[in-house]
Amino acid sequence: MSEIAEKVKQAGETFEERIIEIRRTTKVTKGGKNLSFRVLAVVGNRNGQIGIGIGKAREVPDAIRKALVSARRSIIDVPVVKGTIPHEVVGRQDAAKILMKPAAPGTGIIANGTVRAILELAGVQNVLTKAMGATNPVVLAQATVNGIKNMYSIERIASLRDITPAQVVRGVKKEG
Repeated sequence: MSEIAEKVKQAGETFEERIIEIRRTTKVTKGGKNLSFRVLAVVGNRNGQIGIGIGKAREVPDAIRKALVSARRSIIDVPVVKGTIPHEVVGRQDAAKILMKPAAPGTGIIANGTVRAILELAGVQNVLTKAMGATNPVVLAQATVNGIKNMYSIERIASLRDITPAQVVRGVKKEG
């Protein structure tokens, strides 16, 4: 098990689950069509942790269970600063690009359904987004997670620049 999965078990945190998409897929064979289902799910604690997962099975409940297990295994930390993201970021996956910008308090989550679900469960309350290229929910969800992985926390930015986190927030340049 991953470190985060261990932390989740120890902390006993409750994760919210949300199903983003259920898609029926078919495979045509010599004997006819084989139906199966693909489910895209997201889990989050609304406190800076999310995970997405995909599950495939012949029955919908099995696919949902697999997607949720996969999502719990892929939990990542999201840097949230005062209800928004710390800086502008572009997430890319295949033909999809998602631009995420920090927003002022009261703006809300300006995003399509897939991105909105992920950011809500991460605990982000104010953000501006723009989806470019492919709008397939699976690829868009993966692009969003890739963008989140490329974000730096204020503490990390401060350590890279050898200044305090308060100076990062104020936009002060390093002396010397």
